[in-house]
Amino acid sequence: MHEWLVNYGFYSLFLLSFLAATLLPLGSEWLVVALLIGGQNPVAVVAVATAGNYLGALSTYWIGLYGGDFLRRRVLRMDEATTRKAERFYERFGSLSLLFSFLPVIGDPLCLVGGVLQVGFIRFSLLVLTGKLARYAAVAWLTAKGAAL
Repeated sequence: MHEWLVNYGFYSLFLLSFLAATLLPLGSEWLVVALLIGGQNPVAVVAVATAGNYLGALSTYWIGLYGGDFLRRRVLRMDEATTRKAERFYERFGSLSLLFSFLPVIGDPLCLVGGVLQVGFIRFSLLVLTGKLARYAAVAWLTAKGAAL
């Protein structure tokens, strides 16, 4: 396993982090911890995991942005009044909730809703990148502290 992680660790981390940020039920933290314990550079590990996870979230945002009308009407069965109410709520509070896009279960749908409700790309990117970077930095820090015990 160690040899595999050394040879393919960053590629695997990027792919797993990307897929974990889609609507697939996956997690990438375990691989971050494994690579850090294996002696990989913490800055590189956090950067690769953050990049993969952000791009995965961006793909979910894109699906919401360009498939939003179909999702809203056919899948979610939202009428116009419900849509307007959700848009007002999201405009008032919602885009800041993208800081929590790293959370399991609710994070991926937050990115989808960000696309459906057409949150601006720069705002989306800043909020999502901040949340995902903070999460992977916290995992790396906790791993370093735990390894020092």
